Amino acid sequence: MARPRKPLLSRERIVCTALALIDAEGLPALSTRRLAAELGVSGPSLYNHFTTKDEILDAVADTVIAKVDVSAFETGTDWRAGLLDWARSYRAALAAHPHIVPFLAQGPGRRPAGLKMADAAFGGMVEAGWPPAQATRVCAMVRYFVAGSALGSFARGFVDDPSAYDPADYPHLGQAHLLAEHQRQVDEGAFETGLRALVDGLALQFPARPTKG
Repeated sequence: MARPRKPLLSRERIVCTALALIDAEGLPALSTRRLAAELGVSGPSLYNHFTTKDEILDAVADTVIAKVDVSAFETGTDWRAGLLDWARSYRAALAAHPHIVPFLAQGPGRRPAGLKMADAAFGGMVEAGWPPAQATRVCAMVRYFVAGSALGSFARGFVDDPSAYDPADYPHLGQAHLLAEHQRQVDEGAFETGLRALVDGLALQFPARPTKG
């Protein structure tokens, strides 16, 4: 039997193509018509695998979140190390696909990978001794911090033209034109500084365990 000329359509191929399209052109570029064209198929054939565009977006988002490592919480690591590992892995996953971040920021909904991540982080914090209400706030805070960090670049927000920073107007921005050149160093350094400050601050609030008499 001759092999099919085109790769067979599958959920995985649809999701990978949708993610590549979003990465390249942003969320507004994704439509079922455009996605079908990228796949070289007719639009209705997508509905054999996904009922709606939102279902495709959910699958794309869950594919990204599935890359986040929450194993530190599962192995009983100290909660500080658990938060650090989780936040770093979380940011890396989102920073690789920044255009999907606004959709992810809406929350996990019913997405399995998103719910598993939330369950692992919340469960790890509670098991470490944090009261559930505080654990919820801590996990929410990390999510806000990571999403904001992954959404854009602080360094790229400054143009590399020295004439844009007239010392008469901006006496403290004489080196601002160099920021974009060192984007990764600046952005990752800022994230690490903030993350460390966040965890150190939480350590001061960690509830003391009752001592045994």
